[in-house]
Amino acid sequence: MYSKEQQQQLNTLTLQLVKEAVTLSEAEKAKALRNVINYHDWRYYVLSEPVITDYDYDKLFAELKQLELSNPELQTPDSPTQRVARGLTSEFETVQHLVSMLSLENSYNEADLNDFDRKIKELTGNPEPEYCVEPKFDGSSIALVYENDLLIRAATRGDGTEGDDITNNAKALSSIPLRAPFSKYGIAKIEIRGEVIIQKHIFEKMNEERKAKGEKIFQNARNTASGSLRTKDPNESRARNLEAILYHISFAEDASGNNLLAGKLESHYHCIEILYDCGFKTPLHEMKVCRNMEEVHEFIQLWDKKRHTFNIDTDGMVVKVNSLKQQQQCGSTTHHPRWAIAYKFAAKQAHSKLLKVEFQVGRTGAVTPVAKIEPVPLAGVTISSISLHNEDFILEKDIHIGDTVIVERAGEVIPYIVGVVPDLRTGHEHKIHFPRHCPSCGSPLVKPEEEAVWRCDNADCPAQTEERAIHFVSKDAMNIDGCGRETVVEFIQRGFIKTIEDLYRLPYTEILGLEGWKEKSVNNLKAGIEDSKNRPLWRLLNALGIRHVGVTTSKDISSHIRSIFDLQKMSVEDLTNIEGIGPKVAQSIFDFFSNEGNIHLLHELKRLGVNTENRPEDALSKNNKLQGKTFLFTGSLQKFTRDRAKQLVEENGGKLLSGVSANLNYLVVGEDAGSKLAKAQKIPSIVVLNEDEFLKMIE
Repeated sequence: MYSKEQQQQLNTLTLQLVKEAVTLSEAEKAKALRNVINYHDWRYYVLSEPVITDYDYDKLFAELKQLELSNPELQTPDSPTQRVARGLTSEFETVQHLVSMLSLENSYNEADLNDFDRKIKELTGNPEPEYCVEPKFDGSSIALVYENDLLIRAATRGDGTEGDDITNNAKALSSIPLRAPFSKYGIAKIEIRGEVIIQKHIFEKMNEERKAKGEKIFQNARNTASGSLRTKDPNESRARNLEAILYHISFAEDASGNNLLAGKLESHYHCIEILYDCGFKTPLHEMKVCRNMEEVHEFIQLWDKKRHTFNIDTDGMVVKVNSLKQQQQCGSTTHHPRWAIAYKFAAKQAHSKLLKVEFQVGRTGAVTPVAKIEPVPLAGVTISSISLHNEDFILEKDIHIGDTVIVERAGEVIPYIVGVVPDLRTGHEHKIHFPRHCPSCGSPLVKPEEEAVWRCDNADCPAQTEERAIHFVSKDAMNIDGCGRETVVEFIQRGFIKTIEDLYRLPYTEILGLEGWKEKSVNNLKAGIEDSKNRPLWRLLNALGIRHVGVTTSKDISSHIRSIFDLQKMSVEDLTNIEGIGPKVAQSIFDFFSNEGNIHLLHELKRLGVNTENRPEDALSKNNKLQGKTFLFTGSLQKFTRDRAKQLVEENGGKLLSGVSANLNYLVVGEDAGSKLAKAQKIPSIVVLNEDEFLKMIE
């Protein structure tokens, strides 16, 4: 979804926002926050590779939420505050959860928990609400559906609304009963939630066995569990010793379709007892019902000490209102339930020595320093390499070669240098000198005033050529099957690829003679190359690797042009007239299409058969039922997510606006609609619809 260069830029922007080291208007800041939060959602939920701490993420999320509350016009339909985090793989069939799997609001101190307690008392009118407190298991989320006591479906969390169907893999896990006696509780259909984990001692044994066989060891139990759930062979899931711990009933009805969570089932603790009685692994013996927040604090402190010897990875505790009736009184936002909060433990840290710094060149010439440290075990992983982001990061933290550095696993996954220990300096340390010439081609580096990144401007730089080609073939670009990163690197090293267009004139006969290449794999590669020639225009635009231009921007631009060569004739002002294109992005596009070398590349790609036109069959909309109509969604939607709403509008030829104005035709309102509804009611031309009325428009 994000190129290496885009990730570097977003990581830099994240650091600036966290440190409040960047001056932006409220509108610019809201946009920047949306961009970095969406990026970190992708890192966390899709790659399982977060690069910031949960604390920093929550800080950014809270800041965006406050900005939008204070300035409703800044809220956009795709804002992270209006949806649950997204991320689906494409290897399994997608299925819809019976109830959306929302995120949890996070806290890191007693004050946050006390504020949560205050809100619960206000929402429920109960001066003494009861809480259930349980460990927050660090694994991979799963949802199981049973009907008439039989397991009929298992799915990953996915984007919270839809997940991957992993039923066959789930059935391979001994900890998941194929039949559970829910009927004795009058339950005919039920959806339960949990976490798939690998116990610490089992994970260590697995790695010892893999090391003895000369195989690559797994990095951590959480990522291994997540990946193992998606293996195509269910037997592999069983072999990985996965276990499922179930901790929540999200849906339960009797044979007549009555909702049992609204009456017969009284408390969260009662639900866990039912799951335990029906043969599931649960946190029943690790949880506690607390009568007040003082007991909650005491139990969390107990677990903060206990977690290091507990045989399952935990990264915090979850505090839930025990009464199901009171949970319903509290309700949920589009992001999280109001009746639960996660208390996150402090990140794990270790000390190591910085041995040297290597400088890597990205697709657009950005030079990134990478610290090489003495290998240090941290939270189940041995760390030896850590990104230092940019020169400003090094200067800010005063990092020297030979320093003892404090290493933290941000989110207990990605390593991050928190700082140095000056008291341990011996006098033999020396400053890190950031290169002023490209490590790959030797060209002088440049650093724009508004950026923290040094760049190589040589378009023929070997390192950039390699990264550009890797991006060009990637899934969100030209999506060339059979041609991944390793293949591109090999072909560059052998001289098959010197420029992007060389991808379309590969010497297949020579490739067939290479080790590891058979007739079938060569034919697959050739077919993938040929198929890519017919991709929609937006994919080619994204594949070019223009700075600040990603998938969404590429789609926005392609809908306004007939040919990619139209961009050669457009001014910066013309480009900024396209909704969603700001001055910085427009200037980047203008600069790219003002370069004769880039225009030559496009003409060469066209000559080689690559589509450069915006064809009717590539249009994003499937019909024109909403053609010429503008929409905005507000409130808590029950029938679909914000992302799905946007998709439905675009598929039917409509357009989404980011705020209420005279240009808006329809405002679709969900529950708890606020200022947007009040503002729309003052404009006679705006039609207010509920969700059902909107769906009728596109039936």
